[in-house]
Amino acid sequence: MTSKHIWPIRIYFEDTDAGGIVYHANYLKFTERARTEWLRAAGADHAEMIKVDGLIFVVKSLSIAYHKPAKLDDALEVHTSINKLGNASLVLQQNVLRDGVIITESEVVLVSINKAGKPCRIPENVRGKIG
Repeated sequence: MTSKHIWPIRIYFEDTDAGGIVYHANYLKFTERARTEWLRAAGADHAEMIKVDGLIFVVKSLSIAYHKPAKLDDALEVHTSINKLGNASLVLQQNVLRDGVIITESEVVLVSINKAGKPCRIPENVRGKIG
């Protein structure tokens, strides 16, 4: 499996709720962006996979545990790594950290689909880049 990918993020005012902490749903945006950057860093960006392979990864399921709040101007890191690579799916571990301390943990199951929206095998050229 590929090594852990780390994507930095800064918390802006727009990320916070009325209580001054990061709104819970924004962590999903952070992890989505980190998954995109992980794919890009591996040489398997979304646009190219759609164009060349007719493939896109969609979220099948996601679980997230919130341990500590993030606040305005915090510098965070989203750590992404593969837990399992199947024929048509992959399971990612994505943790958000502040100063080396995990503040959220999530597991994301992605499924590979074709342009018709049907599950399909992950092509070998893509597997070789991400796995």
